[in-house]
Amino acid sequence: MRVGTAVQRRVTGLTAAVAVLGIAGTLAGCGGPGDSGDVTLKLVAADYGDSAANSSQKYWDKVVKGFEAENPGIKVDVTVSSWNDVDREVKEMVKKGEAPDLAQIGAYADYAAQGKLYEADELLSIATQADFLAPLAQAGEVKRIQYGMPFAASTRLLFYNTKLFKDANLTPPQSWSELQADAKALKARGVKIPYALPLGSEEAPAETLMWMLSGGGGYTDNVGSYAIDSKQNAKTFAWLRDELVGKGLTGPTAPGEMNRADAFAAFARGDVGMLNGHPTLMKMAAKKGVKFGMVPAPGVNGKAQATMGVADWMMAFKQNGHRKETGKFLDYVYSKKNVLEFSNEYDILPVTNSASDAMAEDRGDTELGKFLKELPTSQLYPVGKTSWAQVSADVKKDIGKSVEPNGNPQSVLTRIQNRAASKENAE
Repeated sequence: MRVGTAVQRRVTGLTAAVAVLGIAGTLAGCGGPGDSGDVTLKLVAADYGDSAANSSQKYWDKVVKGFEAENPGIKVDVTVSSWNDVDREVKEMVKKGEAPDLAQIGAYADYAAQGKLYEADELLSIATQADFLAPLAQAGEVKRIQYGMPFAASTRLLFYNTKLFKDANLTPPQSWSELQADAKALKARGVKIPYALPLGSEEAPAETLMWMLSGGGGYTDNVGSYAIDSKQNAKTFAWLRDELVGKGLTGPTAPGEMNRADAFAAFARGDVGMLNGHPTLMKMAAKKGVKFGMVPAPGVNGKAQATMGVADWMMAFKQNGHRKETGKFLDYVYSKKNVLEFSNEYDILPVTNSASDAMAEDRGDTELGKFLKELPTSQLYPVGKTSWAQVSADVKKDIGKSVEPNGNPQSVLTRIQNRAASKENAE
């Protein structure tokens, strides 16, 4: 499953192929799009399951059955595709002029910039739109107008191997200096990877943002402009280069060559002392019998002020003119009952306040509850910028170079910043 490796997962992605579909909205009558008469909405959605037994198709079939029973005259046709295929399939459909009414995928900004999407307030009731968690709703905006509706969310925590920590008489770190001290102690006891730092191409933007935030920086400043080469970010990566990588505390694989999947697999084998992870890692580690604990990400002098959040998105295309029917369906999809059911099924964080409150009451003391507590103050990728896809690619390509033995973090970050600014200005 996947959330945002766009819940980062596949949310990551919180996880979650079919041929390109035909025209998304079909009217039973002979009128044009949006005329009265029976309407069939087409939804293309990502699969958050890891087998046929828990495919998202089952979730959507149940939702559609309930909706259609309450809304005669509106049918919903849902196709669920793998995260490996779904974004590409929707892109191809739109390119052919056959956009679905709804798509639940990894990114929305390009479609919004092209004028292809409905605004959220054109679709949703006031109550539904107001129920979205604020950080997620804001991340769904382009030029302060919400087009992307969050569908699944996740945050990150620092995982640590409790057996390795107990054997070394260590406590979970709350600051960078404590993290380094714990990593040194683990290395002295022969742990292969005291701290896993996956800055490889798979998910470098996520690890990068987590460390930026823990150092008081981020991809953007407080007005939303790119600030990739800020002094805080440069200091953060200089510290990583000198105090973790340079001291041999990140294992034998260069961070720029280590992917998240490899780091997670190594943790599940018991070879890693600490790493940043999302809820998927809980099941991976438990399945392999590895005992673990989780704490908020350490910051320079204490707990980081914010953690990274990721989200996957729902969006509604204008092409077929089914605004009213689409809005009715979305209000139903985002009911507390449906959001909570989806979140519990796939161990993903709810995107609404009502479902989050319900989960906190029911599962606040569980391991998933620890992730839930971090979500209200989390910071997401600047996904509302159409330039973000290129910036993300640049981070994947270059950020690992900043922590090489002779790497120059300021130079690497400035290079990424300049390309980001150029891309942003061009648009």
